[in-house]
Amino acid sequence: MKLGLTLAMLPSIVRADHKRRPEETPMATALAPLRGAERMSRVDTAWLRMDTPSNLMMIVGVWLLEPGVPHAALCARVEERLLKYKRFRQKVVEDTMGASWVADRGFDLQHHVVRETLKPRRGQGLRTALEDRVAVLAATPLDPARPLWQLHLVEDYVDAEGRRGSALIARIHHCIADGIALIAVMLSITDGGKPPPERAQKPDDEKDWLADAVLKPITDVAVKAIGLYGDGVVKSMEALSKPQELFGSVEIALTGAQVVKDVAALALMPDDSPTRLKGKPGRGKRVAWCEPIPLADVRAVGKALGCSINDVLLACAAGAIGAYLRGKGDDPTGQEIRAMVPVNLRPLEKAHQLGNRFGLVPLVLPIGIANPVARVYAVRRRMNELKGSYQPVLAFGVLAVAGLLIKPVQHALLNLFAKKATAVMTNVPGPKEPLMFCGSTLRQTMFWVPQSGDIGMGVSILSYGGGVQFGLITDATLCPDPQAIIAGFAPEFERLLTTTLMLPWGEAA
Repeated sequence: MKLGLTLAMLPSIVRADHKRRPEETPMATALAPLRGAERMSRVDTAWLRMDTPSNLMMIVGVWLLEPGVPHAALCARVEERLLKYKRFRQKVVEDTMGASWVADRGFDLQHHVVRETLKPRRGQGLRTALEDRVAVLAATPLDPARPLWQLHLVEDYVDAEGRRGSALIARIHHCIADGIALIAVMLSITDGGKPPPERAQKPDDEKDWLADAVLKPITDVAVKAIGLYGDGVVKSMEALSKPQELFGSVEIALTGAQVVKDVAALALMPDDSPTRLKGKPGRGKRVAWCEPIPLADVRAVGKALGCSINDVLLACAAGAIGAYLRGKGDDPTGQEIRAMVPVNLRPLEKAHQLGNRFGLVPLVLPIGIANPVARVYAVRRRMNELKGSYQPVLAFGVLAVAGLLIKPVQHALLNLFAKKATAVMTNVPGPKEPLMFCGSTLRQTMFWVPQSGDIGMGVSILSYGGGVQFGLITDATLCPDPQAIIAGFAPEFERLLTTTLMLPWGEAA
């Protein structure tokens, strides 16, 4: 009830604030001690405030490098490349109206690039010790008095095959950038990469961001990316692309009738299926990832079945989750779970501006279908259903204005997503050829997405260097053994591959 009243009041609150002179607004008053600071965008502020004891809004990644990289070489590369992005030299200062980016006058590189020593337990290998350390770091907050990122270097790492090298663990708060922007950062710090000049990093004016990156892509970038070609959806989104004509200003459109409408529609979406993977998360994390499977094989199966690579990978992930539940004695037959999937809204040429510019698509995963081919077709059908649905645009306006709300209301609003989903899932296409970093080969890379609210699972699918990997980060209470799910990913693909090869010629086309 309180949430509904707050949302209903938003248009009048925004209108009242617009009538004041700029120097009289609460925001201007709050910023008086921070003259010269750069105001954090509302979307990034929403991610900053989304931290909870159970779920920290950090993107966590691992690089496996061969041969090893010394700590001094890593520090030199960070100094030379990464710190050319001013966000990595700025700390965050919060106030009553939001937050600002402020240069860290006491910046200490040694705090941000730290040595790690893995300490395996008795009978434990270095790979498991690395997963344990990543899990601990994923549940450990970054220092809010410093720029919100850290690199942890294990200088001497030996994998299960005996290959020696280094393992690099990265932790970056989501308020700095989303996944697409961080891929641009990754490419710029590898050998041969080049960060953009600081003047090119300046983000678009926030009003332009609200209009161009939230509303216009609804009829442009997002429609093409998701494949939304249903007439009803397109007409609705075309109407939203001219908010000034409807409401008088972009801000009023977003914080007024449209957001209330979006939240109401989201609230009508049924809650997700109850499984052991859904519940109240604790404060511990577990991570796991598999070895790559050949991307060419995935592409061949998709072509044979008339499905996309994405359909095949999502079906394998759904199969692995279903097999895990059956292994626990549960019966997932006929069950489905929902995953919130990020959709990029930014032009790729603007990824160097960092920040967050994406919406969320609620995607249903058919975990209760045992037949691998039937499961692929079910995933494809679900993807096709999104083409005629309004669901993919529900989250856009919500994320754009969540940073305006006081923290308790913001958490209540964003927890709507958690009730509707079991997982956050992202599928990122990485470079096709292996990259070099400080003269070493980046042999393998993996990352894990943060989960908001009470969501207890993050699913990551990453293609890199001709292979595809499946990674999980889970709540230690809800899923203490994510490796058991990971272990089912490759077998599910092998079952699908074998079944596809056995289909009669022409039937699999």
